[in-house]
Amino acid sequence: MRLFNAICRRSRLSSWIRSSKRESRSSFSTNDASDGVDNSKVKIFDRDLKRIQRDRAAWLTRSDDSFVNSVAENLLDRLEDCKKDFPTALCLGGSLKAIRHLLRGQGGIEKLIMMDMSSDMVKLCKDSEKDMPNQNIETSFVIGDEEFLPVKESSLDLVISCLGLHWTNDLPGAMIQCRLALKPDGLFLAAILGGESLKELRIACTVAQMEREGGISPRLSPLAQVRDAGNLLTRAGFTLPGVDVDEYTVKYENALQLIEHLRAMGETNALLQRNNILNKETALATAAVYQSMFGAEDGTVPATFQVIFMTGWREHQSQQKAKRRGSATVSFQDLQKEFGNDK
Repeated sequence: MRLFNAICRRSRLSSWIRSSKRESRSSFSTNDASDGVDNSKVKIFDRDLKRIQRDRAAWLTRSDDSFVNSVAENLLDRLEDCKKDFPTALCLGGSLKAIRHLLRGQGGIEKLIMMDMSSDMVKLCKDSEKDMPNQNIETSFVIGDEEFLPVKESSLDLVISCLGLHWTNDLPGAMIQCRLALKPDGLFLAAILGGESLKELRIACTVAQMEREGGISPRLSPLAQVRDAGNLLTRAGFTLPGVDVDEYTVKYENALQLIEHLRAMGETNALLQRNNILNKETALATAAVYQSMFGAEDGTVPATFQVIFMTGWREHQSQQKAKRRGSATVSFQDLQKEFGNDK
């Protein structure tokens, strides 16, 4: 009970709740205006609200964000394994600033396009460009939506997306557009949050809602599973698909600090089907449950982020191709006879 009362006294939680209510009211009016447009496509996320959240994140972004920087660095490390250069590259949404600051000659990039749906995020990246050391990279800045890429077909050598594509309503469609924007033998690199992300927060939210409201409602975004990532690459038409996953555990002083970090990353709730008003009692209970269930001895609470890294290429005749079925000259039985009986 003392823990619950201590959390209640935190004034920052009240401001968080008020801010969330303002977001909900803003998104509600937006949804009404867009309901009659293109109902043929399933819409999960409120893209207008996500743009507002990205605008806010532009002013909350921290240059010392170890989690975001680690993901961006791991993504860029994949360029080191490629024995070719990518003169023209597009960086899509997500952690734009981290990618730009950590890009140190990887991939032989000469022209870089930085694109985001948020004008404030684009302005932030543009303003920070003057502080970058001379890297002989010609950089341009574009306001655009990942769902409708304003890029000519076969005009890019590389497309990078770091923690951004998981907010698109049509992820396969967005990836198809990325493939079409690439030149033959162009590379697609992406990092998205996986379905095991924030599992502690999901559990705490569920327990708190059941206790306070007698039921549950969507509070956290549905995310792709690792098993689906390879299918996404294949469905989008990429060749030589590659998928791997990393888990990051970030420690926070309390659940409130986790929420602040999610806001700074632009990763707060943008579901169309969500409650318009955040119940104060449920929010307080969620923070208390999180602390009691997952709090460490030193008082901190952990949050798990699962990151799925995807690699794919646009088809080119120089790439390795699988042999035609039935073209093998050695049978598995022969191999078993030769190697399988050795003890």
